[in-house]
Amino acid sequence: MSNELVIDVKNNEIAIALLENKQLIELTREKTNVQFSVGDIYLGRVKKIMTGLNAAFVDVGYEKDAFLHYLDLGHQFSSLNKYVIQSIARKGKALPLSKLKLDPDIDKNGKINEVLKSGQYILVQVAKEPISTKGPRLCSEISIAGRNLVLIPFADKVSVSQQIKSSEEKNRLRQLVQSIKPKNYGVIVRTVAEGKRVAVLDQELKSLVERWENAFSDFRDIQPPALVLGEMNRTIATLRDILNSSFENIYVNNREVYREIREYISGIAPEKSKIVKHVASDLSIFDHMGIDKQIKSSFGKTVSFKNGAYLIIEHTEAFHVIDVNSGNRSKAGNDQETNALEVNLAAANEIARQLRLRDMGGIIVIDFIDMHLSENRQKVFERMKEVMNVDRTKHNILPLSKFGLMQITRQRVRPEMHIEVEEVCPTCQGSGKSTPTILLIDEIEEKLRSLNIHGTTYGKLLLKTHPFVEAYINKGLFNTIRRKWQRKLKLKLKVEAVPSYALSKYKLFDEFNREVTL
Repeated sequence: MSNELVIDVKNNEIAIALLENKQLIELTREKTNVQFSVGDIYLGRVKKIMTGLNAAFVDVGYEKDAFLHYLDLGHQFSSLNKYVIQSIARKGKALPLSKLKLDPDIDKNGKINEVLKSGQYILVQVAKEPISTKGPRLCSEISIAGRNLVLIPFADKVSVSQQIKSSEEKNRLRQLVQSIKPKNYGVIVRTVAEGKRVAVLDQELKSLVERWENAFSDFRDIQPPALVLGEMNRTIATLRDILNSSFENIYVNNREVYREIREYISGIAPEKSKIVKHVASDLSIFDHMGIDKQIKSSFGKTVSFKNGAYLIIEHTEAFHVIDVNSGNRSKAGNDQETNALEVNLAAANEIARQLRLRDMGGIIVIDFIDMHLSENRQKVFERMKEVMNVDRTKHNILPLSKFGLMQITRQRVRPEMHIEVEEVCPTCQGSGKSTPTILLIDEIEEKLRSLNIHGTTYGKLLLKTHPFVEAYINKGLFNTIRRKWQRKLKLKLKVEAVPSYALSKYKLFDEFNREVTL
């Protein structure tokens, strides 16, 4: 498996595409002027206490007050609050956290009005970005993520990622970090720390502690609401979380961002610095790398995935619904149960990709094709768990019901990625919409291929289409698209222009001039 990252830097936006074996699996778009990224730490002011919700609304500078529930305060909120008060009162350098005497944990069944009051200053971290009409979701259990470690002030526990399978390695890392971490700091050891030497982890840990304590220097001069410690930009954060030995290339179209990424990678994995490449092209880098075409085919309401099978993806206020359809495959083979299983297994692969690609969160309900055998429903469930294993976002998958429905919950921390893929139809001057024209040639080829799949043979085929499309298919002398189709699909094909056809309209006819339909 090879991974590639393509970064498109524009004046007001940075788009990051993650490719796995050349297939688009994640897409992130970040406005350069957007506030409130997950992980940002703010000094806010409590605006309103909601005893009925056991929560508070906090002003962190967003147009709508952010939401903070009592359970998100963290066990050591009293110690955090004391540290904030001391830092505001103290002039100059902040008091080292290792010298602070921690207060007892707050009562996990307590009430919000027992620990907070209106007007109080409070240190909070963004847990969820603003979504739809809601403000940010906050927590006060602060964490600062690094490449190999996550630093948790006011805790004292060392945890090791469950993705590290070797118990010996887990114990080594736990003992190692326990021996180097300062007092009053907890640490989570990330999966990429596996096999790392003590010097590497010690250097990173010191850097994270220094970053935390530097944020509290001259803290008394800060006027809330104010950003205290910002998460690194989305590009570097993405690299920090996903970079591994499987990455072969990172393409960037901006010289400054190229230098920034190369410098970051040189610091954490010097042997990987050569994979960062600057791409200078008149075309958009996404167009140059063929990503725009994948975006157009992946973000519509209908998504094709294998031999005519397709998904229909609908979004509601409460949840997302995905319907699996066999399409033309329903005519292939005699065993309906086997056919349904094959389509459902392939659909599971595509659904896992779609969830990551669109960053869909909340409740997802999937309507698979009905299968009568319980062992087949179990196979689909196991396949879904397997392909979702690579998803870094927290999720939970329930087995299929007897009606073929599967429920997935997936943590939502950012607004869902939505891209409009329909284009204004040039033949109706904008009164309607058509499917993306960039996919028309692929659609025709897929239809020709499906004729072979269903075992139907034709002596000759005639393709009638719009003159623009006919000219494109017949363009050239020897290596035309038409000749490529004939060689690849082993058929004889003639293409004829019909001026009365709309731009995306086409029909297939056999040698007796009968229309070919599937």
